[in-house]
Amino acid sequence: MLSASARVALENLLPPEARLDDPEDKAAYGRDWTRVHTPNPALVVLPRTTEEVAAILRWATEHQVAVVPSGGRTGLAGGAVAARGEVVVSLDRLRELGPVDPVARTVRVGAGAITAAVHEHCAPHGLTWPIDFASSGSSQVGGNISTNAGGVRVVRYGLTRQWVLGLEVVLPNGEVVQLNGALEKNNTGVDLRQLFIGSEGTLGVITHATLKLCPLPRATQVALLAVQDLPTVLEVFGRARAEDPLELQAFEYFSDACLGVVLEESGGSAPFPQRYPAYLLVELEAGPGANLAEASEGWLGQLFEDELVVDGVLSASTADAARLWSFRERISESLSKKGFVHKNDVALPVSRLAQFTVDLEATLAERYPDFGVYLFGHVGDGNLHVNIMKPDGMAQESFLARVHETDAVLFEMIREHAGSVSAEHGVGLLKKAALPFSRSAAELALLRSVKKAVDPHGILNPGKIFDL
Repeated sequence: MLSASARVALENLLPPEARLDDPEDKAAYGRDWTRVHTPNPALVVLPRTTEEVAAILRWATEHQVAVVPSGGRTGLAGGAVAARGEVVVSLDRLRELGPVDPVARTVRVGAGAITAAVHEHCAPHGLTWPIDFASSGSSQVGGNISTNAGGVRVVRYGLTRQWVLGLEVVLPNGEVVQLNGALEKNNTGVDLRQLFIGSEGTLGVITHATLKLCPLPRATQVALLAVQDLPTVLEVFGRARAEDPLELQAFEYFSDACLGVVLEESGGSAPFPQRYPAYLLVELEAGPGANLAEASEGWLGQLFEDELVVDGVLSASTADAARLWSFRERISESLSKKGFVHKNDVALPVSRLAQFTVDLEATLAERYPDFGVYLFGHVGDGNLHVNIMKPDGMAQESFLARVHETDAVLFEMIREHAGSVSAEHGVGLLKKAALPFSRSAAELALLRSVKKAVDPHGILNPGKIFDL
């Protein structure tokens, strides 16, 4: 907890409105979307400028106070949780949206800028920052960069790191560094910008970023398809990726159990007259000069002819496309409404995903015949979300003990298939013990040496990813 002298020194740095000490505020800012760890921050501070962030970190180093950088708090690995009396440094007030450069296709924004606001800011110029996910209305750019966020269009655009040209970062000692600016090419040694992307706020606090933009997609069409199994899903993916003149924007999979919980918790009618084992949400863009409707109808017709799809529908309007997307986008929200969920977010080489899923489903059926299991993910990039629902009446402690036992089996399967224990949610607090299944001892030693060099006093987001 904060000493009296440290608290007084901090009060001299920031005005009262930039400090939150109310228990409800501290609980709200001290957690992310996970609910495993109880938040317990000593204080929340809301700097308005990079200079104020630097002053806070100098203060933290001088008084040896741990700080947790905080964005939109939409993470699912406990990376933004302050459970040990840390001071939360919220970037909420750094929401600047700089002018869009339509020639260079760049924009500089504050770390607290909301993802969806960046999209709206760039759209009048015919441009977008192609990082998008269900939480884009509340997630912040700094958090997206700190976790190297993925989302629904990785299959087309890649991860966040591909769309960050430059960073402004405050180091633990309060020094501000400018990394790469707006340069497309900079071959002057190690790219330090990439050191901070995906480091989950353990090495520095991102305050501004220069983002790389791309043209808005041409007209798109959404298809919702019903299929019999995951191997078929992957065959359809191969067809979609090779289809000319269509360009694949998104390729999402979810099980019938996921559709069931969305219909149960969110309402609405089912997309098809009957239910099927698995569903695909596919977004397609027309290539230059192509007729989108003709191309997509021809592609879908061929899938039916080859008996890869047992039912399917194409969007007929923007509203219709949004309705079809809602079946996929509401899954996480619906699971949270239904009960307590244990989540795993894993990645496999796409070529191994089918066999891995067959093995996984057999393991889960054997171990959890009475548990709800919900599988969905961005199959086009090898990302699968594994969700296990706590049965009603079971104590949370007992449930966590059971699922954590099976996690070890799951992670060993992931290692055997050369996968990752975290595809896009990060490591945070929840995946620390699993990290050795994806990272070698040499890699972990190198990561720790970097942390010690940049943050020798261990004040930035301590305990996240690994312990020193």
